[in-house]
Amino acid sequence: MLYRPGPVDENPLVYTDVEIPKPREDEVLIKISKCGVCRTDLHIVEGELPPKKLPVIPGHQVVGYVVEVGERVSNVSKGDRVGVPWLYRACGVCKYCRRGLENLCDNALFTGYSVDGGYAEYMVAPADFVHIIPSGLEDEYVAPLMCAGSIGYRSLKLTGLLDRGDGVLGLFGYGAAAHLVLQMAKKIGLTVYVFTSSPWKISKAVENGADWAGKTEESPPKPLDAAIVYAPVSSVFIEALKKVDKGGRVVLAEIYMSDIEKLPYSLLWHEREVKSVANVTRRDVREALQIASKYGVKPSVKLYRLREANEALKELKYRSPLGQLVLDTQ
Repeated sequence: MLYRPGPVDENPLVYTDVEIPKPREDEVLIKISKCGVCRTDLHIVEGELPPKKLPVIPGHQVVGYVVEVGERVSNVSKGDRVGVPWLYRACGVCKYCRRGLENLCDNALFTGYSVDGGYAEYMVAPADFVHIIPSGLEDEYVAPLMCAGSIGYRSLKLTGLLDRGDGVLGLFGYGAAAHLVLQMAKKIGLTVYVFTSSPWKISKAVENGADWAGKTEESPPKPLDAAIVYAPVSSVFIEALKKVDKGGRVVLAEIYMSDIEKLPYSLLWHEREVKSVANVTRRDVREALQIASKYGVKPSVKLYRLREANEALKELKYRSPLGQLVLDTQ
């Protein structure tokens, strides 16, 4: 439970007992099995994102089993294995929701931020916003798909290369999301180059299947048809634009980025495009799960016990692991 945001060094999360929540008529009660630890959780816990609710239970990469259903629920049953992502609920009636952009809903609620999330043994969630998990995926590998995998999938989809099924994709920054996108992109037939400032991640990217990997400033073997930026640094975005070919697109997949002080028009000329990713829709999560199930896409995972949530956040902040940290709530 987070009562007051603060540096993770001060152990701001308190391990405590709370009442098991009761589902409303359109909700389900979930016994949580695993919950991924995301950098957004770190921003919430340390107060970089302004609090929406205090106290709050963080966590939005949730997988668990339905143990109780509300009286109006018909699409989910007791015993179903489900996932809960960042998007907890959208209004369904605003102009964004009507256009299929529920990720931009002004009235949306977010798991582990505006409502209690998955750093717990139980949680409630709207039945229409939970996701049935395909068989063949183990719980600890499913949890990261609720955010890192889904954001990664949406960013890949927004490049336009997913529909083409070919082309050269550049990944700038090699962390949890890029690690999953590399697997997805290779499975659908893309050539993938990875750019990172960490020497050990360069070799790791090649080991994981990248066709080439190098430092952010290096020139790749071929110009990029599209790039995805997973670093919150504007200079990395500029480097991505430099390497994208005519008519190419750069997708920005971070929540925020340092200010872009100077952007020469020549980098945008020749019909280059820039798009940002803001959250995910339910469709994104479903499709990401289907791809992971079909192709066996799996993150690297390190497990922590629930009571060790502060320690997991410290590792995320200071050691920036390549794979995903996951809390085992059992």
